[in-house]
Amino acid sequence: MRIAVVGAGQFGRKHIETVRNEPQCELVAVADPVYTGENAFSDHREMLDRVKPEGVIIATPNALHVPVGLACVERGVPILVEKPIADTVAASHELVAAAERRRVPLLVGHHRRYNPILEKAREIVQGGGIGRLTAVAALWLLQKPADYFDVAWRREPGGGPLLINAIHDIDDLRFVCGEIDEIRAITSNSTRNFSVEDSAAIALRFASGAVGTLTVSDAVAAPWSWELTAGENPVYPPQPESCYFFTGTEGALAVPGMTLFTYGEKKGWYAPLGKRTLEVEREDPQVRQLRHFCRVIRGEEAPRIDGADATRTLAVIEAIRKTV
Repeated sequence: MRIAVVGAGQFGRKHIETVRNEPQCELVAVADPVYTGENAFSDHREMLDRVKPEGVIIATPNALHVPVGLACVERGVPILVEKPIADTVAASHELVAAAERRRVPLLVGHHRRYNPILEKAREIVQGGGIGRLTAVAALWLLQKPADYFDVAWRREPGGGPLLINAIHDIDDLRFVCGEIDEIRAITSNSTRNFSVEDSAAIALRFASGAVGTLTVSDAVAAPWSWELTAGENPVYPPQPESCYFFTGTEGALAVPGMTLFTYGEKKGWYAPLGKRTLEVEREDPQVRQLRHFCRVIRGEEAPRIDGADATRTLAVIEAIRKTV
């Protein structure tokens, strides 16, 4: 498949590398204002018209996802849009509606849904492996380096850990636990005093009746985040911890460590809890996502997470902002 990438920042470079290393793909162009290299374009529209790729991966800053996506849709080019699908729900609806009108495939890059660890967690939780899901605790706690914020848009509204990072965790929780019906949240920017949050505490109620919490900060020296615990990306030093804790009436599951806790014949706090680690084959979710995108382009599969689904994840983040 002839694939182009728009945006060559941190996420874009990862996509570029993944496409280059995938035998069934050819990287035919990169569009970015400052990117240099073979088949580089400063303007995505010129790239689309001259190169005519079979598929485009959009990894621009969040506010540009919809304008670039609309340019692709107008030309009938299937797109993989890096999360979040847009910076607002209203903008997302515009892109989704345009893709539906033109019947252009739209896939959104919540790549963790392709991780076998999260797939297994979903299987266990939704299959009754811990009984009835009752309470969930999720953590996204780490420290971004100071030079991360040299990029101006990361210091402005829409550039904080809620929309950049916690949206992944919200999508993970939706994927494993089901839809979220109710939200309460508080945020703080007291550590860096930027105009965007650096920390948040979120309370959730799922459609099933289960409750949950998500605690977020990109300003703390801590190991409890998917990036540091899941081992997806080698640039992050791995930590032998978990960051999601799913608890039910018959057991509990810590993820991504995949530690399952259950009672034997006797139950209750006086009885010992059994503990075992579940084996899950590790695969690069970015590679699995790209291969799925190729099948979507060829019409062999429907998008695993389409625009409407991704918009529901974005709507949770928007609702969080409205409660603070």
